[in-house]
Amino acid sequence: MASPATPRPALIRPRASRSRSQLGAVSLASDHAAATASSGRRRDYVFVVNPSGANGRTGKQWKQLLPFLHTRLADQCNICECITSGPSHAIDVTREAIKDGADAVIAVGGDGTLHEVVNGFFWKGSPVRALDRGPDHLTALGLIPLGTGSDFARTFGWSNDPRQAIDRIVRGVKSKLDIGMMEGPNGDQHFFINVADIHLSAKAGYFASMYKRFGNLCYVLGALRGFWGHTNRDLRIKVNGGEWRTVDKVTALCVGNAKYFGGGMKITPTVDPFSGDLQVVIIQDFKWYSFLLKLHRLYGGTHLTVNGVSSIRKKKPCMENTQILQKAYCFLCSQGRVQSVEVAEVVPNGDVFVQSDGEHFGFLPTKFSVLPGAVDFFS
Repeated sequence: MASPATPRPALIRPRASRSRSQLGAVSLASDHAAATASSGRRRDYVFVVNPSGANGRTGKQWKQLLPFLHTRLADQCNICECITSGPSHAIDVTREAIKDGADAVIAVGGDGTLHEVVNGFFWKGSPVRALDRGPDHLTALGLIPLGTGSDFARTFGWSNDPRQAIDRIVRGVKSKLDIGMMEGPNGDQHFFINVADIHLSAKAGYFASMYKRFGNLCYVLGALRGFWGHTNRDLRIKVNGGEWRTVDKVTALCVGNAKYFGGGMKITPTVDPFSGDLQVVIIQDFKWYSFLLKLHRLYGGTHLTVNGVSSIRKKKPCMENTQILQKAYCFLCSQGRVQSVEVAEVVPNGDVFVQSDGEHFGFLPTKFSVLPGAVDFFS
């Protein structure tokens, strides 16, 4: 029986910044002037909240958290609250906050909200800067995980306790965090902080968004639906601007800036988001039953020794499973470090899904690269 055609979603494209009046965002100007006149400049922290995250639980938890937040931070900085109203709104309010001179923008929600906030730090491929704070002023990125999935927080072993996240912000310790960048066939640039992926996992992520009401189970449901009618594909890849090589029967290819995706799957287990390198994991010739039988290995991060799974990473040997690799792509063993990887179809059909941080991006071909130490991050 023929499988149903997979619906083709629209490609994400950069959005133009809107004015503050259109955004409904809190302007920092009045708070900044009052604080400066009283006791020297106080820091401006903008909290971008997705109230609909986790089926509305994020909004309720945020209201409960506000008294604790004010107790811990109100004597140190101006607290500006921005409630998002729909998709991509967090991108816009983040850009406006940075232009207004915010000292920090904190994502309050899940990985989707964090993804949008990160994209708000950039415009047309370049970092957004404050308009009147001088070239040395940098806006820091923070995270209070409250959403359905907090995969980025898992990379650091953080719990989902928002009070601990606030304590990290109060301590003010910052690290230079790498950001991933991806470029589509039309030159559209997009940014990711966690994991970007191709083919089955990206298609599964697209379907998982339809099952968010089931919590983290949505990722498994999305994967099972993604397997319906799925065929492994031959892909061409180019690492660090080298030669194009063919990788046969690819089930999924993942490019990690951090370790986890899909509600706790430790897909790129050896990557370090402060190293200036990416990790690439390739899964080949998996059937639906292979996925089910090996699911526990994906969650545990022990899948790199499974037949059909290989990895390009910084430390040697760069290919984890060389005994089962075909000679066609053993060239990857010499790469050592990964700063960029380009992926395309051998036979172009334009239907191989690409996503980043669980958000649909488009279809192959796509180039992935890393921006080392691009953002100051509360760690």
